[in-house]
Amino acid sequence: MMVETLEAADRCIHSHNNTCMLMPNTPKAMLIKTLLSCITLLTVTLNLLVVISISHFRQLYTPTNLILLSLAVSDLLVGLAVMPLTIFAQQSCMFFDKITCTFSYLMSFILTSASVGSMVLTSVDRYVAICYPLHYSSMVTTSRVKICVSVCWFCSVVYNLILLKEHLLQIDLSNSCYEECVVIINYITGATDLVFTFFSPVTVIIILYMRVFVVAVSQARVMHSQISALRSNTVTVKKSELRAARTIGIILLVFILTFCPYFSPSITGQDATGGIDSEAQLWLFFCNSTFNPLIYAFFYPWFRKSVKLIVSLQILQPGSCEAKIM
Repeated sequence: MMVETLEAADRCIHSHNNTCMLMPNTPKAMLIKTLLSCITLLTVTLNLLVVISISHFRQLYTPTNLILLSLAVSDLLVGLAVMPLTIFAQQSCMFFDKITCTFSYLMSFILTSASVGSMVLTSVDRYVAICYPLHYSSMVTTSRVKICVSVCWFCSVVYNLILLKEHLLQIDLSNSCYEECVVIINYITGATDLVFTFFSPVTVIIILYMRVFVVAVSQARVMHSQISALRSNTVTVKKSELRAARTIGIILLVFILTFCPYFSPSITGQDATGGIDSEAQLWLFFCNSTFNPLIYAFFYPWFRKSVKLIVSLQILQPGSCEAKIM
């Protein structure tokens, strides 16, 4: 038994020696590792601030912000679970066992789907708010948004379990060897994922925002012509809605720009090479989770105010959740 165990361990070691290429410990390699670690830390910190802000301050507990909270949670989990494992896998010869490898891919796929679903929900939310402002409060309620967000996450989990079903069934719990972390998806599954995760959401987002843009332009013209004091409050509300639409529009644009390079091999029918270009595309894909809270910081005054209260620890004071943020 001891001999068999040693032989199995020896086979694992030889397998590693045949496949592993350890990145040299050069200044360039250390700089890349430090940069990726800083991106990971920034992603976790910023998205944690968004999650705390929306969860703590009751004034921010709106249907739109609940969708943004769902997006921030998925981005936070990318920073906590996916980015560190990716850095570890790229910088070390210590390969993962199949369970850890599958878990990392499954987490990445689920969080990507949940993030895409949240993007679509934000598009629908802004579409209703701009195009049907009089019916918005009755159509988009907090309870309905909670249901939609829950369904989004549930579908993300189920969809990706089905997507990785063949790989999950191939896991051998008796095999203790650490292997190169690669998940192979066949052409049909990859094409299906490309349609459901990229083409369909992007198409819906573009169509809705084209409609929002047309209505927003017409509303802007109306606002310029409304100078009476009686309608000043309405104008202020419309400006707020348009500002929110513009901000989320920028978020969606960044989403498309960061996702396109990652899906470009699938779009062009090429195989992923796994080289430097592939790693750069992967990290640009991950950086979408970093860019989102940065956009909040630039365009949402409530986020900057809440961050000041959080950093100064004023949220620990009694009644801080009732603070006026907006």
